[in-house]
Amino acid sequence: MNRRRFLQTGAQAASAMLLLKSKTAFGYEANSVVRHGLLGCGNRGTAVAVSFSQNTQAQVVALADIFADQLDAGKKHFDKVNSDLGRAAIDSRLLFRGSQAFEQLANSKDVDLIQISTPPFFHVQHLGAAVASGKHVYCEKPVGIDVQQAKQALEIAKRVQPSQSVDVGFQCRNAPPIAAIAQKIKAGDLGKVATVSGNYNAPASTEKNRPGAGKDEYRLRNWLWDRALSGDILVEQNIHIIDLCNWMVGARPLKATATGGRNILKHYGDCWDNYQVDYTYPDNVHFSFASTQFGSDGAFDAGLKLFGEQGSATVPYSGPIQITGAHAWSWKDSQATAAGSGQFAANGSFADNLAFADREKERTFIDSIVSGPRHNQIEEGVQTALSCMLGRMAGLKKTEITWEELLQHGENYELGFSLQQFA
Repeated sequence: MNRRRFLQTGAQAASAMLLLKSKTAFGYEANSVVRHGLLGCGNRGTAVAVSFSQNTQAQVVALADIFADQLDAGKKHFDKVNSDLGRAAIDSRLLFRGSQAFEQLANSKDVDLIQISTPPFFHVQHLGAAVASGKHVYCEKPVGIDVQQAKQALEIAKRVQPSQSVDVGFQCRNAPPIAAIAQKIKAGDLGKVATVSGNYNAPASTEKNRPGAGKDEYRLRNWLWDRALSGDILVEQNIHIIDLCNWMVGARPLKATATGGRNILKHYGDCWDNYQVDYTYPDNVHFSFASTQFGSDGAFDAGLKLFGEQGSATVPYSGPIQITGAHAWSWKDSQATAAGSGQFAANGSFADNLAFADREKERTFIDSIVSGPRHNQIEEGVQTALSCMLGRMAGLKKTEITWEELLQHGENYELGFSLQQFA
């Protein structure tokens, strides 16, 4: 199977679905604009919102950020994006800045969809406000950085109305080659899965240093280095591979042991630069996961391997996606790249096997808004976030942690300062 055939098949199915539904059944004309508000004008948030604009009928009409410089840069950037697409510039009255910007955006009657791309510590708070406002929501992962936030998110999930669609940013599931091999794994092409291995090896994140910034502002701008703000590399970055494992195995882990530490990084922060986690899933399936985040040479490699009684599956970000064994199969477009040859993308817009991941994720989400059925991905997003927290807790406590022990612990990280200083 190749990308063209997969995408054509998906497009035909989507077209058939649209023909079966009334174009106004969900309150949107088939070609009407979905008014898009971006909350968090940073690197990843900007990249995702641009992709929405270029690949769907969503149009960025509002921006919100705690910092004036990021809001100004966002306005300039999206005015050009809109102009290139023949759309109007963003109205200055739909620019919201400061610690309450998320509430102002949520309360705006000129916005249909809120994209939450703020530091992970704030995801659940911002998700709650967006859901309460009746907006559709696209929330970046993770859905919570600690157990208390995860439980809050589950309560928010219960309040999502039938008229709302809420997606979590696990776009890797929508990459055509990954979606195709997942379908085969779920259909039993590997037989019984015995063990899984995965890795996420990425370069260090770069410092964001603004002259005159105080220590709290410095923390916010360098949230990737801060465990309370990011959840650590296991929860914030490595979550994509752990999510793919949960999805393809069809379960969440029962317990975990882990090691790791901060062996290379010397800059400010308390995030570890390496993890080695052994997860135990139902039926004694083990998932061995390792990650690193240091160095400046740009070396990058991430992926998943599943080993079953009838064969094995290789699912890398870059390199051949294939099944070997009794039901041999490969995604032809991936055969020309070497494993581990991919380039890291700080904004999350990867090439190779993930080249169309964002686009397909966003189109599926907008389709759910325009023609249904609606999505509510919060609970599944929480399950994956908790899976990452399980490994983090096992590493920090240096002991085996069960799922029940994780939930009973009631883990809670505090920000440690007030955002009102940025009002």
